[in-house]
Amino acid sequence: MPILKRRTKKAIQDTILMILGFAVIAAFFMASLPHEANAKTTRIKDIVDFEGVRDNQLVGYGLVVGLNGTGDSLNNAPFTEQSLVSMLERLGVSTRGQNLNTGNVAAVMVTATLPPFTNQGAQIDITVSAFGDAESLRGGTLLVTPLMAADGEVYAVAQGPVAISGFTVEGQAGNVTQNIPTTGRVPNGGIVEREIDFKLEDLQEVRLSLRNPDFTTARRISQAINGFMSTNVSSAENSASVVLRRPQNFDGSIVDLITDIEQLPVQPDQVARVVIDERSGVIVMGSDVRISTVAIAQANLTVSITETPQVSQPNPFAEQGETVVVPRTDIEINSGEANLALIETGVTLQDLVTGLNRLGVAPGDIITILQAIKAAGALQAEIETL
Repeated sequence: MPILKRRTKKAIQDTILMILGFAVIAAFFMASLPHEANAKTTRIKDIVDFEGVRDNQLVGYGLVVGLNGTGDSLNNAPFTEQSLVSMLERLGVSTRGQNLNTGNVAAVMVTATLPPFTNQGAQIDITVSAFGDAESLRGGTLLVTPLMAADGEVYAVAQGPVAISGFTVEGQAGNVTQNIPTTGRVPNGGIVEREIDFKLEDLQEVRLSLRNPDFTTARRISQAINGFMSTNVSSAENSASVVLRRPQNFDGSIVDLITDIEQLPVQPDQVARVVIDERSGVIVMGSDVRISTVAIAQANLTVSITETPQVSQPNPFAEQGETVVVPRTDIEINSGEANLALIETGVTLQDLVTGLNRLGVAPGDIITILQAIKAAGALQAEIETL
């Protein structure tokens, strides 16, 4: 019996130690969860552009026909008349030297975006914009228009009815215009005739271009990729690009490698910046903006000028004298109350906003205050004015 009791006691002690061990591990794991949950990470694919994966701009010049008298006036738009004559000659109709007078035709600029890796025969959306003095493109049809890229080659051909979201209604004493009736779209109106000769899968390395260049972000991207691949397959070239190399033992193309790494989470970093648009009074401040100890005083200066002219006239039955207007000007200057606020060093963006709000400062005054703080050397951030 004593031996059995000792064994039972030892088993109970081992069980208690095991439970305590699990509790310590669980506590450590739970303590690490908030840090991971609060980390502001984003996917690599959302902060970089991959080399060669890009859009291409296309542009062309064409004619929209079928307008109900809202097209170009040929007298004021000679290019429309010349384009109309050339088009009719290509169709076997000779009108050169004739006096054309139609308001159902409009010259337009046709633009489109060619997505990356678009195959021949694919359809793309087209945007049509009036080039002359046309009043509206409603009800018009775009004729065959070649669309060229920057290299001068034709990559697509556009044609189709123009969809307009705006309209114009006129009367003898007024008119009403909604949206822009001189701009429209042709959904799926462009057919791709030439593919861009770029083979991404044949590359052995590709560059990742950061949309917001930053040295810290570039290094974190490279470290995340190398950690995931367990080998050095990437390196930060500079603050704007990271080079990704295909490993020799990787069973797949560079496309497969991009697919594997674009979902990796990375915590981007950025320079503390204050963006100011003085025209609209918009102020945007990043979360890393810091202020050194500074005192701010803000007061409004109001100058009020009141004119109260008085009429002076001679006494009744006076032999001499005339009625005159005597000016009376009253000038009042009110400097307001100067509110002095002390902002301690290292305050956060929230503290700065709270302090300025307590002063009752208007957006225009906040812009001036921020510029003054920057000039005093107390604003640890860049100021960018739009």
